[in-house]
Amino acid sequence: MDIPFYQVDAFTDRVFSGNPAGVCLLETWPEDPLLQAVAAENNLSETAFLVPAGREYELRWFTPKVEVDLCGHATLAAAHVLLAFIHPQWTEVAFQTRQSGRLTVFREGDRLVMDFPKRPPLPCPAPEGFSEIMGLSPLATYRSRDLMAVFETEKEVRSLTPDLNRLAALDLFAVIVTAPGKDCDFVSRFFAPRVGVPEDPVTGSAHCTLVPYWSERLNKKELHARQVSPRGGELFCRLQGDRVFIGGRAKTFLTGTIRL
Repeated sequence: MDIPFYQVDAFTDRVFSGNPAGVCLLETWPEDPLLQAVAAENNLSETAFLVPAGREYELRWFTPKVEVDLCGHATLAAAHVLLAFIHPQWTEVAFQTRQSGRLTVFREGDRLVMDFPKRPPLPCPAPEGFSEIMGLSPLATYRSRDLMAVFETEKEVRSLTPDLNRLAALDLFAVIVTAPGKDCDFVSRFFAPRVGVPEDPVTGSAHCTLVPYWSERLNKKELHARQVSPRGGELFCRLQGDRVFIGGRAKTFLTGTIRL
């Protein structure tokens, strides 16, 4: 079996930054263990798998350890591959997903914009020992799919060095940390060691939670965000009803073939 494969840096306008994602173009779905094995071999935070479904595509995402319900940067990467290489005449692509419904991505200038579901966070207590694990106490904590911890400054978010082994032991999919930005509306980082992603460089799905929070706090519908991981990334977001529009750029790093 030969699988066309692309590696794309998402939420950036240059290679070696943003979040690298694998994109595999399939004709039909193989057994799930093969998908998981390919994702583990790629050893990227996520690999996207696509199967044509008429004029749309079925889409699934895998970390090196598990299948996930929603992934932003790998969706952006998948749309980039389809619109740049497979269907350059298209201005929009639609994806059918198993757990997050129908997702669309469309061109807007030199960016691609994803139409994602809103995941507003609710206040919650921090897990026991959380401040010690993170090395700093947050101002407040919230919960959606992920735990979101709000800090006072961008400097604090950048300085965090959590104990990833202890963080992986918590019953949490992932932890988002966030604060007001110095040259943007807000910054964030994202840690998911429990599912094989110690720190995700740029996390589109986290902004389904971040954007509703910061939109209400800042009284703004359009927000400029940065994820301040070591690789870094930039996102342009808009809250509209129960949807979050997340825009960014992408650069192709690699094209090739997986041979099984």
